[in-house]
Amino acid sequence: QVQLVESGGGLVQAGGSLRLSCAASGRTLISYAMRWFRQAPGKEREFVAAISWRGGTSAYADSVKGRFTIARDNAKNTLYLQMNSLRPEDTAVYYCAASITPTISVADMRYWGKGTLVTVSS
Repeated sequence: QVQLVESGGGLVQAGGSLRLSCAASGRTLISYAMRWFRQAPGKEREFVAAISWRGGTSAYADSVKGRFTIARDNAKNTLYLQMNSLRPEDTAVYYCAASITPTISVADMRYWGKGTLVTVSS
């Protein structure tokens, strides 16, 4: 089992940047493919970014492509999401999740963090 704890959220103006972190404990992060999801008020949780076990492959939702970068440091057991050129529509609670398969489906994630709130003001 693995425990995931997100940090780095906060309030930022449009055009600004934030870096989210997701610290894992209980089992090494390399055992899992990692993902970031987000959930805005009144909306369903949606996929943001994914990275493979060793970090060689990544994928992004069209809405964040070119602005967000996912990375992982397996030695530090930590996942990151660098968010640049933030927009008000990026406002959401951001969750990291661990999967034992290549899926990016919300329903198929094995473990979730509790989330960190990102608020982007216009």
